[in-house]
Amino acid sequence: MQTKNPIRLDQRIHLIDGFDFEIPNRTGAYVLDEEQLTIIEPGPSPSIKHIKKGIEQLGFSLEVVKYIIVTHVHLDHAGGAGLLLKSCPNAKIVVHPRGKRHLADPRKLAAGARAVYGDSFSDLYDPIVPIPEERLITKEDGDMLEIGEDCKLQFFNTPGHAKHHFSIYDPVSNGLFTGDTAGVRYQLLIDQGVSFFLPSTSPNQFDPNELRHSWGRFHDLQVDRIYYGHFGMTDQPKAALQQVSRWLDVFMDIAEKAYTEGLGYDKLAERLLTAIKVDLRAKGIPDDHEIYVILNVDMQICALGMVDYLQKRKEE
Repeated sequence: MQTKNPIRLDQRIHLIDGFDFEIPNRTGAYVLDEEQLTIIEPGPSPSIKHIKKGIEQLGFSLEVVKYIIVTHVHLDHAGGAGLLLKSCPNAKIVVHPRGKRHLADPRKLAAGARAVYGDSFSDLYDPIVPIPEERLITKEDGDMLEIGEDCKLQFFNTPGHAKHHFSIYDPVSNGLFTGDTAGVRYQLLIDQGVSFFLPSTSPNQFDPNELRHSWGRFHDLQVDRIYYGHFGMTDQPKAALQQVSRWLDVFMDIAEKAYTEGLGYDKLAERLLTAIKVDLRAKGIPDDHEIYVILNVDMQICALGMVDYLQKRKEE
């Protein structure tokens, strides 16, 4: 089993690598060391062994975990919540109201992901464990959750990536856990001095207008940090949001043209990847860099979401 020590972000927040797709720096769970020990983004079920190991490395027992928060119910963020909960007898899951039913009965969610991932589904996401309704808590826009004497997390409805998505404001760090709404942070490139953020436009609730509205809310909060579901933290939130906004313009322009030409999502994915390669070449990143293992997958999924959005818009 791949493993590495939890990443210390500050004196109370650590990030545990979940090795999603068996790739480091892909997804991670945040551990908030407060009176009510809280985990944000447990990830998919194959990641849970890494999350449990990381919690133990931090010196905590699973019995002291009080809250497990999922920003949204896509399986790479929440698919392992039920499995982790089985080992955390005193914990409850916090979820967006639109996502609650999918955690209680994940069959529809699993079927949708199976349609996207096909034969790879079992390796990537099984098992998906239903969560008893009495262990589910929902939070509406603006609701609070006290996890420490000086820490009340606040929840904000932030659609655009998914309708069942909220982001969580942490007043102590003046930071925001944004799941996928703020896009994807590519640690492998940042390690080489290339700051790189892309929007996440996966199916089937992607909406660029709602995404931009959510980014406006992020801007208004004037946070000092953004914590990403994929992967890690930036302390330059304005620059990161500006970059992801620029790339959304690029993505939508490419998608509109490909859709008008009648091209499928696979050809769209190729065009997206080409635009990214041109940009990264100019920054000194070669075409055979290992980042393209991740980017190839991401662009396939992003293309599916944009085609789905354009088809729905045409049918309106």
